[in-house]
Amino acid sequence: MQELDRIYQDNFIKVYRYVLSMSGDPHLAEDITQDTFFKAMQRLDSFRGDCSLTTWLCRIARNQYLNQANRKKHLQDITKQHPPESVSAEQESVQREQTAELLAAIQRLEEPYKEVLSLRMFSELPFREIGTIFGKNDSWARVIYHRARLKVKEELKDEY
Repeated sequence: MQELDRIYQDNFIKVYRYVLSMSGDPHLAEDITQDTFFKAMQRLDSFRGDCSLTTWLCRIARNQYLNQANRKKHLQDITKQHPPESVSAEQESVQREQTAELLAAIQRLEEPYKEVLSLRMFSELPFREIGTIFGKNDSWARVIYHRARLKVKEELKDEY
């Protein structure tokens, strides 16, 4: 039981951030992350060790998210979220706006660019593990990540 707690504590935030980057919905991300750990705990004995435990969990989370998206037939965009009603300091406001623009630009990327960029930025997975999630190698993951960054930079440049 202590091992399960350790796995959960060590990986929850990485899996949650990954799902949040795909969905843009904190509540959905939390639900899917919980479902991911529930499913992983049921199938922990099937973990072969071909990749890291975090990679395996992110793969389960990705499948859970795709299943959820297929059932609902729509994805929620990060820009549709309502900003908080209270007015914050100007600098904090600008930073939040820039973050929202960055996340919106990531959400608009095509697959696999969006997922690879999200796995690298939010879950901080190494390229080798990202490649494993997609059934590719680390060089493929590096190229896709680089291209995704260029696409986001170009889109943000066009906005200013």
